[in-house]
Amino acid sequence: MKILVTFAEVAAVADNFEIEDGAVADRYLEYDLNEWDEYALEAAVSLREEGIAEEVVTVTIGPERSADTIRMALAKGADRAIRIWGDDLEGDPLEDVSTRAALMAPVVEAEAPTLVLSGVQAADDGYGSTGVSLARTLGWQWGAVVNDFTLDREADSVRVRRELEGGIEELTTLSLPAVLTIQTGINDPRYASLRGLQEAQKQEIDVQTPAELGVGADRLEPRLERGELTEPPSRGDTEYVEGDPPEQATAIAEQLIESGVVQE
Repeated sequence: MKILVTFAEVAAVADNFEIEDGAVADRYLEYDLNEWDEYALEAAVSLREEGIAEEVVTVTIGPERSADTIRMALAKGADRAIRIWGDDLEGDPLEDVSTRAALMAPVVEAEAPTLVLSGVQAADDGYGSTGVSLARTLGWQWGAVVNDFTLDREADSVRVRRELEGGIEELTTLSLPAVLTIQTGINDPRYASLRGLQEAQKQEIDVQTPAELGVGADRLEPRLERGELTEPPSRGDTEYVEGDPPEQATAIAEQLIESGVVQE
C-alpha cells in the first residue's frame, strides 16, 4: 500500500519584528516543517518500516523556498516528494482551505494511495480543516484529531481513536481509502540524520503546476481576504525619569502626587 502525507511549511515570527505594508516583514519570518505534520509523517514512515506500507509520498503547496522544508521530510524517511506551485499562486496566501484541497486532490487521485495522513492543523493559521476539506473533495471517509489507528487490510478498513471535546474519545472504523488528520503525541517524531540530510539533497522534487493538475485560474481566485496588521495606537504618554535610584524615586513620587494617584 502507498501512504500520502500532506504537510505545510509554516512561518514562525521573531520576538521583535516590524510591520511593513500591513504584514510582518519577511526578514522576521523563519520557515519550518509544521509540527503536527511531523507526527503524520512519522506514522507513515513507521508503517513502511513495519512492512505494512511500501511507499510514503509527501505533497505540499509552496514556493521554491519550501524545498528546504521538503528535503527535511525526505531526510526523515519519505520516499518521494511533490511540490505544487506556479506563477498564478505567487502572492496568494492560500487562506482558503478549499483551494488547497482543490490543488492537492488531483495529486491524490493520480498517486492513488490507500491512506492520506495530514496534521490536525498548521502552527501558523491553526485552521484545522485542510485534511477534512481534502477528504470531502475526494469523496473519501475521514477521521479528524486521530491519536491512534490500526489498519485492517483484510477488511480494507482502518480503526481509529480520535479526540472529541471535553476529554471524550471516539472509536470508529472507516473504509479505505481514507484521510486521517493526526494529533500530536501519537508517536515520537524522529530527528533527521546527517546521512538522511545528505541523501535528501540528491533527491529530485517533483514540481507540478495548477495547470498541469487541471486546476483553472478561476478556482484559484481567493475567497478570503486577509486584513492588515497594524500596531495598536498609543493610549498614553511615557515619561522617562533620569538620574540615580534616589532621584528617580523622588521624581516618581512627585509625579504620583501631582497626578492625584496618591496624597502627600
